[in-house]
Amino acid sequence: MTIHLDTSVLIDVAAKGRPLLPALRLAVLKGHRIGTCTPVMYEWLRGPRIEIDLENQRELCPGDQIVTFGAAEAALAAGLYRRLKDARGREMDVAIAACAIEHRAALWTVNPRDFRDIPGLKLYEGR
Repeated sequence: MTIHLDTSVLIDVAAKGRPLLPALRLAVLKGHRIGTCTPVMYEWLRGPRIEIDLENQRELCPGDQIVTFGAAEAALAAGLYRRLKDARGREMDVAIAACAIEHRAALWTVNPRDFRDIPGLKLYEGR
């Protein structure tokens, strides 16, 4: 299975001593492929990061495992946005979900309530 990390999980595992790191290691041992998408990278990189956090992120999600939010993802996200109740203010979450759906990945998030109403999205329960 391919698992896309949401920003919340990337924050949790990319900094030293975070509680989800053992669960991430277990997911990799089970053979899951770990990746993420460009909207997550945008959220991640705009926050205050120290060099060790950035190094950990590059090890967890190398550039070739980061999927681009392109035309297909944008069209899917727009359709999802129109279908959701109370979608306003959730544009990034919808974009992140669209990337996971388009690339047939489960999304791993610390905040599953933010994504539960998105049709077609599979959430990964990593704890």
